[in-house]
Amino acid sequence: MTEPIATARPRGLVLRGQVWAGGDAPVLPDGVVVVDSAGAVARLGQATEVEVPPDLPVYGGTRHWVGPGLVDAHVHLAFGDPQLALAGGVVAVRDLGAPLVDAVRWRAASESVGHPVVAVAGPLLTAPGGYPSRSWGAAGFARFVADPAAARAAVAELARGSAAGSVDVVKVALEPAGGQPVPSADTAAAVVRAAHEHGLAVTAHALSAAMVTRALAAGVDELCHVPTERLPGPLVKRVAAAGVTVVSTLHTHAGAGSATSAAAAPVLTNAAALHRAGVPLCYGTDLGNAGTRPGAEPRELALLAQAGVGPLGALRAATDGAAAAAGLRGRVSGRLEVGRPAYAVVLPGDPVRQPEHWRRPVAVVTPAGVVSPSPG
Repeated sequence: MTEPIATARPRGLVLRGQVWAGGDAPVLPDGVVVVDSAGAVARLGQATEVEVPPDLPVYGGTRHWVGPGLVDAHVHLAFGDPQLALAGGVVAVRDLGAPLVDAVRWRAASESVGHPVVAVAGPLLTAPGGYPSRSWGAAGFARFVADPAAARAAVAELARGSAAGSVDVVKVALEPAGGQPVPSADTAAAVVRAAHEHGLAVTAHALSAAMVTRALAAGVDELCHVPTERLPGPLVKRVAAAGVTVVSTLHTHAGAGSATSAAAAPVLTNAAALHRAGVPLCYGTDLGNAGTRPGAEPRELALLAQAGVGPLGALRAATDGAAAAAGLRGRVSGRLEVGRPAYAVVLPGDPVRQPEHWRRPVAVVTPAGVVSPSPG
């Protein structure tokens, strides 16, 4: 495969193929998307009905597929290059755990040529000595909050910004595995109250039923993983009633994508139960874990589809669903709409039928430019 090359935005470009604009839009069997010199969608429709300016570079063709690029609502860019994520079909990412100075640096490059949109959480708020400070996050990935007062101070610093900068969303870690300490119920609630006072949402790492219960009691806005411990029915209903969104990360927690493994069963059962209860599931890969790689993850899409949302539902969860995640909302829409910035991808075939097409993008378009091996 030719190494993807990022090029500055041309004076316009044309995307050609089977066009899906996102959401509930119908698929146009032979569609065209015209992107203007400002990087916005200028025209979109059937090829026979759209006037295409002459002499513009064309990406795709009648056998290709054109649609919104994916949005990954859970990544760790310390372990995965954002430029490779974009080249792999992901136009926006949300980093949920990194030293603040690194997180802000990635966001500063956001939307420049060859870079995706980036939202950041900075360090995870956790109990002294808590997850992930004893493992992968030992070098500045965790911020300790011993009590409600410390929680309020930490959130204020993250929200208002220090010399390093500020965050787009707050993440709290409720992970007791291996005897690790977790923030108390009062401390977790203080994190949420302080974040909401500063206009920020809170996402929680909570994999067990007990910690999901604590997260809900604290008033969190989101769970950043489908829990790995089987959730009882009443708790699933509580998640739904609370209006909490859940990020998928199914491939990471389902035995490297093995839907038949014993480890996979609780995660996939929970995902299906949450979906049936009306809980929004949005796409996230937890990039940085073993078995993950930058860019679109067909196995995550397949597992989401298996959880009951279906192949097209999985694609929606990875476009406008994930684009609505806290910190990303309003920065990218997850759809192709005339007059709006173009965050699009051209694939060699229909990913609803074959998610593996995400492995070989022909072109990835953002308002700043295009990433592609070559035009045509």
